[in-house]
Amino acid sequence: MATQYDLCFVTAGDRATADKLTAGLLRERLAACVTALPGARSAYLWKGRVEQAREILLVVKTRRALRRGVTDFVKRHHPYEVPEIIFAAIDAGSRPYLDWLGESTAPKKIKRTPERK
Repeated sequence: MATQYDLCFVTAGDRATADKLTAGLLRERLAACVTALPGARSAYLWKGRVEQAREILLVVKTRRALRRGVTDFVKRHHPYEVPEIIFAAIDAGSRPYLDWLGESTAPKKIKRTPERK
């Protein structure tokens, strides 16, 4: 049964970019967890040529409803002209983990101070 959660795959060319994206996605509550997998080797077509690069693959765990926010954040903060931003639905998972994922990406509640009379 499908869930309301996604994985998003983003590649980064260096540790600084990976760390910046990770910190920002977590700070903005666009992700509950970001796993960085260094040592990825990418081969791709770019402007008519075959290119190769060592990259860090980020696996972002997020809510499906946050796809646009994740995409916009990555586009604003990524140095690549066309960053990889690919979403895949999480069809099933551990209920406690998915509950935590949801809580971690829920909008932060604003604490209200009691009104004074």
